[in-house]
Amino acid sequence: METVERLIRSTQQLLWERGYVGTSPKAIQAAADAGQGSMYHHFTGKAELAKAAIERSATELSAAAEEQLSGPGTAVERIARYLQRDREVLKGCRIGRLTADPDVMADPALRAPVEVTFRRIRERLAEILAEGKQTGEFPATLDPVATAATVAAVLQGGYVLARAANDDEPFDQAVQGMVQLLQGVAL
Repeated sequence: METVERLIRSTQQLLWERGYVGTSPKAIQAAADAGQGSMYHHFTGKAELAKAAIERSATELSAAAEEQLSGPGTAVERIARYLQRDREVLKGCRIGRLTADPDVMADPALRAPVEVTFRRIRERLAEILAEGKQTGEFPATLDPVATAATVAAVLQGGYVLARAANDDEPFDQAVQGMVQLLQGVAL
């Protein structure tokens, strides 16, 4: 694997585990098996490397979401697939965890891919919910935008509940509850 790729992958993992402040250049270099010169040859510093890693995580998260959301099935089936896909629940969401990192949220360049990713996922969920309304799967009174925000909030909140309990069960319950609510609303 190329040095740049190792640096980005290592930074992704460290940001997920430790956050921005807890991810030092030395830790990145050690995890990537790269020297200081290699890191600074490819990136001007930690912030630029973190931006590349966050953008990569955002792209990967968006692609994984789209894989479930664009498949066959009803709106409920597609959203259920998205909610129920395999995740490392106790580690939290790679992107969602960054919202609790004040250094990431204070830096517009680091915050941007986080903001864009969550907005795009909510928009995609709203599109699917709107499709479900058009096909008669959902009642005309369903607000796709508000419901999409609720689905996203349940997922992220499920991560928080699971991490607080050090157990996947609260996450699984939140996801199953959301799927049951969508099934209950479906006509």
